Amino acid sequence: MPGSDFLNELVCANDLKFPFPKKKYNLAIMRTLIDLLETSAQKYGNNPYIYEKRTDRYEALTYRETKEHVYKTAAGLLALGIRKGDRVALISESRTDWVISELGVLHTGAVCVPLSILLKEGADLKFRLEHSETRWVIVSGNQLDKINPIKKKLNKLEKVILLDPRVSYEKDEIFMGDVRNLGEEYLQNNHDKFLEIISSVDPDDYANICYTSGTTADPKGIILSHRNYTANIEQTLSLMPVPEWWTTLLILPWDHSFAHTVGIYIMLATGASFASVQSGKSYLDSLKNIPGNIKEIRPVFMLSAPALAKNLRKGIEKGIREKGPVAESLFKHAMRIAYRYNGIGWDRGKGFKIFLKPLYKLFDVILFKKIRTGFGGRLRFFFGGAALLDIELQRFFYAIGIPMLQGYGLSEASPVISGNTEKRHKLGSSGHIVKNLDLKICDEDGNELPVGDKGEIVVRGENVMKGYWKNEKATKETIRNGWLHTGDMGYVDNDGFLYVLGRFKSLLISDDGEKYSPEGIEETITDRSQYIDQLMLYNNQNKYTSALLVPNKEALLRWAKKQNISLSDVKGQEAVLLEIESVINQYKQGGLYDNLFPFRWLPAAIAILDEPFSMDNALLNSTGKMVRGKIVEYHNDKIDYLYTPEAKNIVNSQNITALRKIFGNN
Repeated sequence: MPGSDFLNELVCANDLKFPFPKKKYNLAIMRTLIDLLETSAQKYGNNPYIYEKRTDRYEALTYRETKEHVYKTAAGLLALGIRKGDRVALISESRTDWVISELGVLHTGAVCVPLSILLKEGADLKFRLEHSETRWVIVSGNQLDKINPIKKKLNKLEKVILLDPRVSYEKDEIFMGDVRNLGEEYLQNNHDKFLEIISSVDPDDYANICYTSGTTADPKGIILSHRNYTANIEQTLSLMPVPEWWTTLLILPWDHSFAHTVGIYIMLATGASFASVQSGKSYLDSLKNIPGNIKEIRPVFMLSAPALAKNLRKGIEKGIREKGPVAESLFKHAMRIAYRYNGIGWDRGKGFKIFLKPLYKLFDVILFKKIRTGFGGRLRFFFGGAALLDIELQRFFYAIGIPMLQGYGLSEASPVISGNTEKRHKLGSSGHIVKNLDLKICDEDGNELPVGDKGEIVVRGENVMKGYWKNEKATKETIRNGWLHTGDMGYVDNDGFLYVLGRFKSLLISDDGEKYSPEGIEETITDRSQYIDQLMLYNNQNKYTSALLVPNKEALLRWAKKQNISLSDVKGQEAVLLEIESVINQYKQGGLYDNLFPFRWLPAAIAILDEPFSMDNALLNSTGKMVRGKIVEYHNDKIDYLYTPEAKNIVNSQNITALRKIFGNN
């Protein structure tokens, strides 16, 4: 078996002379993800690219080393029979091997099918593997138990490549280390053929089939080409540059389109680096490593989803409370000053706000800077784009000096469409549109609306997907005359900032036909109340809006204990229901937040649920979003009851029964 000397020689030689025909490729334009790796390894060869912590410290893989490992992997796959156009699924925790595996697959001309580790071994995972006609699966040791029970039911599946070694292997299994050994031998004997194969990959060739989370129907396989990705990289970098010294800790799952493009490939394009979260025995164990990993990596920026931001905020506030009432009072006062000084970002420190600057700077030195130290001391901003983000959450992080800059995108657009930046932002908006992308707001008939009017967000550009895998009907419905119809409602203001208001499919529709997105209301109420875990509003051409509500058992037990209330009798249960109702009433006329949302979209009837929405009951998808259609179907009887006179009183028989199931003998 040849050693790595030949491969090192091959990689170094290719760094000096680009191996592709000059007539077909231009180094100044990265048309494929293969071009991307080639040019970056050439330009940033000794820069660290991926950091991974396998022992007691993080170790880096350089750009040059990344290319070497990718070549070995690709060559090994070719030696084993993978061919252009084959589908190879990838299911693994975030780690260096994740990136090497995907790039290795892409260098063969095959298509990578990245899958979420949150998928279970049942129908969800089987559907994706079967629908994509996956020929091989690359899987980590922690995920192998999901593949074994279903692999014999998958007619197209031939081989399972294990990222982690085992004592023994089944006939259809092979260790990735052995694949790379085969790759070294292949490169020794098939040098010219290897270069010919990787140079044959075209910009329009498929790179990924990324599956939607299936909130309304079966998941759809989004086909993204090499050029979809490289175009979106160029577009995203038009918002702001990423210096090569920047580093991020990539917390979001790497199959997530946002993390995939902005975390893995934009860093690859710019010579910057990223780190994986230290893997634990389970997904939850890995999450526990995040705080320590942040301090070790000292990221310059981080990608965030609302759920992560909420947890980080809770951790900060808990730390302040533990320092005592004086510290908590000082913190709250400092936050009020910061909120007033920052405004919505666009107007920060302008007008009379300028007089607050000295006081804000003082609080920043004595308080906020110490909080930022917990994030490594270099963190400049969060960038979010996974879902609607409560402006209150944005104000909070802006106040402590780590702005949470919201963007907008969807997997069908590879995914970035717009984003706020450090120098140009408005809290509550999704920022400016990337360059080289057309965007318009349309009414129900497809007519373009003027600035400021609300309608569907429609885009056109090189980043728009090729279509849905084996779903021509859905493709034609979504891409019309070259325009991607996002299904999201929004508008653009006079300053060019995009505002995203929610999904059309989740809209509340009143009996007079007026429509409203419920997501902002739901997120705000659950974020601001410790007593409410989950909330789904419902109105399908009804006289009023109703709600399905999952209470926080532990928080209500603490409240009842403080109030000296027994939850085992009817009076105690009635008191709990009235306390929950009082939270909702804060948003109604005369309440603390009565001007935040239109009254008609706040619930007039509430059903308490004794079972949360979860992935186990299929009421949450793999990204944690509510599957509204399935929730409505699952709780159809409760929804019907909500439109009876009795249900408008929150203290009703059904809610009392639900509380008895929740609290038992407490």
